[in-house]
Amino acid sequence: MSKLTHFNQAGEAHMIDVGGKTVTHRIAKASGEITMKNETLSKIIAGDNKKGDVLGIARIAGIMAAKKTAELIPLCHPLALSKVNIELITNKEKQAVLCLVTAETHHVTGVEMEALTAVNITLLTIYDMCKAIDKGMTISNIHLMEKSGGKSGLWKK
Repeated sequence: MSKLTHFNQAGEAHMIDVGGKTVTHRIAKASGEITMKNETLSKIIAGDNKKGDVLGIARIAGIMAAKKTAELIPLCHPLALSKVNIELITNKEKQAVLCLVTAETHHVTGVEMEALTAVNITLLTIYDMCKAIDKGMTISNIHLMEKSGGKSGLWKK
């Protein structure tokens, strides 16, 4: 089992030194979903939510969140992202919106946390915009699907 890197020898949390690592093209893909009442999904698809374009605003929120990950998660390194793509897929059978995020950088550390943060905030924004009509929405199945780049190379779930 790998050693946890965010703890020093005394067991104290610290930010790891990535100064000696090689810059590589790094990509992370993450996903999650939000399930809801059929009426809620229909309003999202039709674009007649009182607060506006739910999916468009959620997409922007997710991109903004990916860019601010290091401000939200204490031991994350700030990254210059070269790309954040957020795909939102409505699924009438599951009464859900699926969120797929791809984050990319050319850096010395990975973009997994940026992709996962973007998924969470995208889905939370959908919840926020629709909670007036459906407080029972459920956000679930948030996970890293794939990452590449760096010393460890490609990993897929």
